[in-house]
This record gives sequence, C-alpha cells and structure tokens, in this order.
Amino acid sequence: MATVTFTNATRIYQSGARPAVDRLNLEIHDGEFLVLVGPSGCGKSTTLRMLAGLEPIDDGTVHIGDHDVTLVPPRDRDIAMVFQSYALYPHMTVAENIGFHLKIKKVPKAEITQRVAEAAKLLDLEEYLDRKPAKLSGGQRQRVAMGRAIVRQPQVFLMDEPLSNLDAKLRVQTRTQIAALQRRLGVTTVYVTHDQVEAMTMGDRVAVLKDGVLQQCDTPRNLFTRPENMFVAGFIGSPAMNLITCQVSGDAGEFSSLRVPLRPDQQQALTSPSLTFGVRPEGLHLSPDGTGMRATITTVEELGSDSFLYCVPEGHPDLTVVSRAEGLSGAKAGELVVLRPDPGALHLFDTASGRRLPD
Repeated sequence: MATVTFTNATRIYQSGARPAVDRLNLEIHDGEFLVLVGPSGCGKSTTLRMLAGLEPIDDGTVHIGDHDVTLVPPRDRDIAMVFQSYALYPHMTVAENIGFHLKIKKVPKAEITQRVAEAAKLLDLEEYLDRKPAKLSGGQRQRVAMGRAIVRQPQVFLMDEPLSNLDAKLRVQTRTQIAALQRRLGVTTVYVTHDQVEAMTMGDRVAVLKDGVLQQCDTPRNLFTRPENMFVAGFIGSPAMNLITCQVSGDAGEFSSLRVPLRPDQQQALTSPSLTFGVRPEGLHLSPDGTGMRATITTVEELGSDSFLYCVPEGHPDLTVVSRAEGLSGAKAGELVVLRPDPGALHLFDTASGRRLPD
C-alpha cells in the first residue's frame, strides 16, 4: 500500500490545444478510496491512465509512495487495473482468468491456487471457479476482473468505470460490494466514474474535475454541504442544486419577490453586481404564509418516499427550479405555488468568477 501524489501533472494531446489534464495537484492517502468524477471529457480517465503509465506526462510528476514513477513503465509500477470491459479470456475458467497474471510471473502453482482461492472467497466466486466467462452474469464477470486485480496484491488499485456495463439494480449492489471489499483490503484505490451518485456513495473523498482542472477534492458530505464553486454545486446532487442568478441592489440580491441579504465581506468579494444563490431541492419549500417566489408547477415526480415539484418562476420562463417534499404530494401540473428557501440552506456565489462567497 502507498500514497499517490500528482504534482503539477499535465497532459496535452495536441500542441496549442487545451490540456486534457492541467497542472493537477492531488494527494491520495495510503489506503484511501478516492473517486475521480466529472462530465465526459473532463480528464478523469486521462488522469487514471497517467497514473497507470498508459499516458505520458508532458509536465509535472507522479509518485507512488516515495518513488517517482513518471517515467517508469506500467509493468513496473506495482498497480492493478480494472477496466470498463471485463477483458476476460473466454477459453479459460474463472480460476485460470484470476490466476493468469501470476502464471505469467511464474509464481509457484501452490501459491497461485492459494491466492486464487482467497480472492474467490472474498468475492463469493468459489462455486464458479470451474466455469468459463460465457456461463457467468455481468456482475459475476466483473467480480472475476476484480479477483484478477486482487491476487496481484498491488500497492494501488485503479478502476475505470467498472460498473458501466451493468444494469441499474446490479450497479447499486456491486458498488456496495466494491466499497466494502476495498475497506477490507485497505488498498489505495483510485476509481473513475461519470456517475456522481456512484461517487458520493463509494468514495472516502471525491475529486471533481472540469476541463482538465481540479475543482474540489473533499469528503462527499463537504462537497454536498459546502461546494467551493458553482460547477461543483450544480454537478453534485440529484436532482441538481437550483442556481438562480440575480442582480445586487444595495446590500442584497433580489429575484422576483425574494431578497437575499449580503454581509459587507460578501459584498466586497463580488467581482460584478451579479449574484448567484443556490438552494437544493430539499431546502426549497412551499411557503406556509404565501410569501416568496411565485411559480407554476410543470411536472410532478412521485417517488413514493419523496416528491419532486418542477416549477417555472413567474416572469422567468427559461428557468426551472425543483422543490422536494416528503412522501406523496397532492400538487398537480399547472398549479400556481409560492416557494421559499430555508435561510440556512442558501449557498452564495459570485456569478462572474463562480466562486463561493464567504460563509
């Protein structure tokens, strides 16, 4: 096991183009499960491939433990990678697939048998060791790919969207198994996904990337409760945070009939007279006294335990805000409502820079 450290790590695919990964500084702690998340093209898979040695680094360094591996070939980095595709050998049994790398390394047969058996027990694959991949479900094949990584006993696990080929129900089940397995093994793990729900439920910390630049790396709780900028605020959470832009007049931002007070230090932090305030759906409620933002419901999502009301504020036909209510809602599409955010649920951002204002 080891720490992983990126120092100003940069990858440029084409001269003059925007870097795919731009001066990444990130330390992954020994035994930590870190998730890289972001939209397509943000640089998360490139970051993982740079760590694996599958992509060259144009500037900066990567360390595994105390060793600078920036120029070290992939086979000498003491890592194991699990890909999106299972990449299993169809003519081999589960046991042979799991132990293949050990066989190539000329590990004694007795040790291979022991390590394969240990991995199969961890992954609940003992009864499938004599089967071939064609006789397995998607989730079982993914566990075989995990087993192949585990038997190598690497310093670092790398996982590149390993659940993307599974159906929704199996993804939920398998992500729980992977997170529990990683904590049992205690191996430093870097996991790439585009699914922010997956990231928030699995990672000890989550690193959010956009256009090759690290936006924030923090615990799931802190990302949710204190996003550092508007991108993280809008990306983390499902449904996404409501972000509403308004003009600042005096010591407050005003939108429709809503007034958001600003302290002097928050006013000084603004770089333009425009303020964006954010409120998550669970912090935006139907007003009990009729004061707040008038809006028309366009869609009601009934999920049993929760209801989500999608509403268009009066005078702002291009904006949709979401309010969450517990249980089943009696609201209907076309109904006029008044919404009011909880004062403690507001997140304030400078619209021009996107940065969070002082709390």
